[in-house]
Amino acid sequence: GTQRCELRLTGKNGDIIHAQFQSVMAATASSRKNVTIFSSIIDGTAAKKLEMEIQDAREYAENIVETVHKPLVVLDCNLRIISANNNFYETFDVTPEMTIGKFIYDLGNRQWDIPTLRVLFENILPNDTVFNRYEVDHDFPGVGRKVILLNARQIYRENISSHIILLAMEDITARKLAEAERTLLDQALQAKNIELERAKLMAEKANQAKSEFLSNMSHELRTPLGAILGFAQLMETGAPEPTPAQKRSIDQILKAGWYLLELINEILDLALIESGKLSLSLEPVCLAEVLRECEAMIEALAQKRGISVLFIDPDCPYVICADQTRTKQVIINLLSNAIKYNRVGGKVTVICTPCYPNSIRVSVKDTGYGLVPEHLAQLFQPFNRLGQKANEVEGTGIGLVVSKRLVELMGGVIGVESTVGKGSQFWVDLKLSTEPQVDICTAEPTISAEPPVKDGTRQYSILYVEDNRANLMLVKDLIKRRPDIRMLSARDGISGVEIARSFLPDIILMDINLPGISGREALKILGEDPTTAHIPVVALSANAVPRDIERGLAEGFFRYLTKPIKVVEFMAALDVALEFAQSEAVKRR
Repeated sequence: GTQRCELRLTGKNGDIIHAQFQSVMAATASSRKNVTIFSSIIDGTAAKKLEMEIQDAREYAENIVETVHKPLVVLDCNLRIISANNNFYETFDVTPEMTIGKFIYDLGNRQWDIPTLRVLFENILPNDTVFNRYEVDHDFPGVGRKVILLNARQIYRENISSHIILLAMEDITARKLAEAERTLLDQALQAKNIELERAKLMAEKANQAKSEFLSNMSHELRTPLGAILGFAQLMETGAPEPTPAQKRSIDQILKAGWYLLELINEILDLALIESGKLSLSLEPVCLAEVLRECEAMIEALAQKRGISVLFIDPDCPYVICADQTRTKQVIINLLSNAIKYNRVGGKVTVICTPCYPNSIRVSVKDTGYGLVPEHLAQLFQPFNRLGQKANEVEGTGIGLVVSKRLVELMGGVIGVESTVGKGSQFWVDLKLSTEPQVDICTAEPTISAEPPVKDGTRQYSILYVEDNRANLMLVKDLIKRRPDIRMLSARDGISGVEIARSFLPDIILMDINLPGISGREALKILGEDPTTAHIPVVALSANAVPRDIERGLAEGFFRYLTKPIKVVEFMAALDVALEFAQSEAVKRR
């Protein structure tokens, strides 16, 4: 028979030689006792070395595989699987018997045959020792469609001619599905945002349309109301004086008319605030001066109701950062409520006290009946009069809501404390100005002198451009009280410009909404004409929204008066405009 064994020999130079010894024993045909032995020794050092390298590489790869928690495969240089971890077997539903020794893309009877994977190994890997984040989307037999993220690295070991390939796999199917869902969600959100943006634009257009509607309605309501109040005032102050019965009727007309005007103004204010269209001019304002004006304005109502109002002067002239007109509006509202809802012979106290941080508190305390807790919770709701609908006190339920919005727009806070049976205290915290303006508060109030009596030596002319017949008649009747003034009239803007150029009146009263061209366009034409540029133009319009007034003054109107006409204010504005016209005439001589 044949006998084989391995020998471990030492060469002349001390190197270890792995030899394979083989012997064959054969008997001769003539005699079986005569035996011949053929022996050979083959140097198997190279083969042994290769075998040891492969075994070493396998053990090295198995140690690496055991420490990885993701699917991991170790390939030899011929792309055959040397080993894999349990995660790999579970992910792809295969066994070691189906994988070990197989090509990576040919696992037993399951032909993976992934073209991208074949290209990857045959084309990319030979040129690059590493490739990262290579995605394979494939329908794997037995497990279904999966998206696998591959990371491969060729490892060369020192003194070892062969190399191995570590192939880390990560099942990112769930992540891909989540990304796809996220993409769909993002697209849905984007579509939703577009829809919201479209809705926002539509809402802004609706708000703009609402503002325009309110402005137009204000004009339409003020035009007939102007005639009512204007002619009622003429009847009240005309000669001969009205009879007592007529006086009572006129008083009722004026009371209802001014109340209706107040209601219109409050609704407009609330609508402007809610739509964000209200503009405020925040500047240093002397609080003492505002309180003095409020005291003067509220005096008549307090006397009529039999209420005593006490203003306790502040210790020093506080200067607040606020809109002067709107601050006055808020305090007047609190004062009028404190008077209207007070007891007969009651008292209202106004006091200013510093409060934190950097603010001043204006408190209005009354001796009224107080408010129950449930009414306090509803206090700042629009059109809610807290059960006062049957009360004889007139009100809209809007004033406090507007006041709250105005205070907040000025950076302040409004609040209330009330005790049933003892009264209420409303307070407003307003920011102090960082720019001290002591001179504003210490200056004496300006008192306008009475207009001089005209002796007939000078005749003035006024042009009134107005398309409403009632307004023309009202102003004409007012002008009749001034024998030194002659009135001209025009029914549209174009005619008004022509008459102004022809007669050169001392003053022009201009309505804004006119047929043909508007009052603003007429003002521009007159201002560009050297012959009429010097004439003061006073706007007399039912467009009473604050932004309309600000715009009119910015465009060059000498004054901006609103309808319904307040006779005293109107006559005072005429005097100022006439004085200006006279001074301009002196300059032009």
